[in-house]
Amino acid sequence: MNHLDHDITIQRRLANLLQSALLLGGMAALAGVLGWMLFGPEGVVWAGAAAAVAVAFAPSFSPRWVLQLTGAWEIATGQAPELYHLMGEIAARAGLERTPRLYYVPTRVLNAFAAGRRDDGAIALSDGLLRALDIREIAGVLAHEVAHLRANDIWVMTLADVVGRLTSILSFVGQVLLVVMLPVAIFKGHEIPLLGFAVIILAPLAAVAMQLALSRTREYDADVVAVELTGDPEGLARALDKLEQIQGGWIERMFMAGGIPKWLRTHPPMKERIRRLLALAPASARPARYAFPPKLRGGLHELPVIAHRPRWHWNGLWY
Repeated sequence: MNHLDHDITIQRRLANLLQSALLLGGMAALAGVLGWMLFGPEGVVWAGAAAAVAVAFAPSFSPRWVLQLTGAWEIATGQAPELYHLMGEIAARAGLERTPRLYYVPTRVLNAFAAGRRDDGAIALSDGLLRALDIREIAGVLAHEVAHLRANDIWVMTLADVVGRLTSILSFVGQVLLVVMLPVAIFKGHEIPLLGFAVIILAPLAAVAMQLALSRTREYDADVVAVELTGDPEGLARALDKLEQIQGGWIERMFMAGGIPKWLRTHPPMKERIRRLLALAPASARPARYAFPPKLRGGLHELPVIAHRPRWHWNGLWY
């Protein structure tokens, strides 16, 4: 493995964890402020209780059910034995009790994502990704997704989504109350609280901005953990570079001619992720050594070759 710059790795992880805690705390504080403004101290208590109940009783969908939405199916061990060997090694290094199941997504779009929990997880790999990346790059991608599972990032983002939705509901209630009470306040000559009015209106936007920032932070942290698992920053950096070169640009050109602003992204810019990854390995580091072949030699020929260009599905996913 490469000799990583462990000081930078530890600093990055601590910074990411601190930023994640601050963003989640900021979202919770924003919801609490709205509850206090609308209903007083009891509003803060009820807002916290509502969020706790929503998280506790949120439906836990099986990864298999979630992956069915993408048309994915489970890859048999015999179809890609080297891929499963690699997955088992990474899962063992991560300390997962169960090795995540691997799924094949029949699309030319280069994509990979995790579903489920650390004790019951699955990782989906698209046809385009499997055929475009070599085993070293795929190792980085798998380690990145395993990092999400190990950190329970899906649960973290679910919590953020619950708090964000609660903020939106409180904001809507506040706007209704303002519409009802504003004429009365004007008629009686009461001073209009402009600051409170602005907080109620802008709170949902602030919550969304913090939720997106949290998503980007978790991506940075998963990159760092992936490097810890593989010892190879360059492998994941090369995978990200291929993703950017092959398809990264056309998505932005399709929706926004000038590119998507950073603060509206769920993922950080590829160039910044690549820069951070390469900074984890000093220039004097030796090349990484692998127990795996440079290409997936067996199994992929049993999977169908996807010929059609990416199409949009009714569920909002490209396939």
